[in-house]
Amino acid sequence: MVIGLLQCDDVALELRETHGNYPEMFEVLFHRVDPTLEFRVWRCLDGEIPEDVEAVDAWLTTGAKFGVNDDLPWIAELEAFVRELWAAGKPLVGICFGHQLMAKALGGEVAKSRKGWGVGLSFNRVTDRADWMDPWQPKLQLVVSHQDQVERLPKGARVLGGSAFCPSYLMQLGEHFLGVQGHPEFTKAYSRDLMALRADLIGEHRVRQGEASLSAPADDTLMVRWILAFVHRAIEIRENDRQASC
Repeated sequence: MVIGLLQCDDVALELRETHGNYPEMFEVLFHRVDPTLEFRVWRCLDGEIPEDVEAVDAWLTTGAKFGVNDDLPWIAELEAFVRELWAAGKPLVGICFGHQLMAKALGGEVAKSRKGWGVGLSFNRVTDRADWMDPWQPKLQLVVSHQDQVERLPKGARVLGGSAFCPSYLMQLGEHFLGVQGHPEFTKAYSRDLMALRADLIGEHRVRQGEASLSAPADDTLMVRWILAFVHRAIEIRENDRQASC
C-alpha cells in the first residue's frame, strides 16, 4: 500500500537533528506495524498540493503549528483537496491539524479552546466501538500538542472518543474519513522537548502537567493498527462499490 503524506509543517530546526522531521516520524511508526508500506510526501506547506486523488492508495496528514483558520493560500488549497477526496470516496486520515481541517472542509467549526493548551499525554475514553478497532480497548492515550479543537462537527460525523478537555477527539465521517486530535507519531522525548521549546507560549504550570503525564503508557502502536485497519476497510468498501456500479 502506498500512503500519500500531506506534510503541513516541519519540525523546528532546534529539534530536527535529534528527532527527525515529520515524514520520518510517520515512517518509523507505521513501519513498526507494517514494514511493506510505502510513503510519498507532498510538502503542502510549500504549496505542493496533489493534483490527482488517485496518486496513492490512501492519504494522511501531518499536524502543524498553523491553524486551519489561518489566511494562507496553501491551507485553502488543501481544504479544497480534502473536499475532492471526500467526493471521490478516497481514504483520508487526519492527524491534529488534519483532523481539524477535515472537519472544517466538510462544514464543521474549529476554534481555540478556552481550556488552553493540550500538551503531554491525553487520556480519552472510546465511546463508540467501530469494527476496525482491533485489538479493542475502551481507552486511547496519545501525545497531544494543540490549542485549536473541533468545536462543531460536520453533518454526519460520528464521534468515537474524547474527554472533557477535547470531546471530539476521535471522529469518523462516512466510511473513508478518520480524524484524531492526538499525535501517534510523536515520541514522549519529542513531546518533552517540544514543550520546553514552547514553554513561554504554553505556560509553566501547563508544561509541568504535560511532563508529568508522560509517565503513563501511550497507545501509539495501537492507533496505527486502527488506522491501517480503517484504511484497508475503506479501500475494500470503495472497490466493492465501484464494481457494483459497473
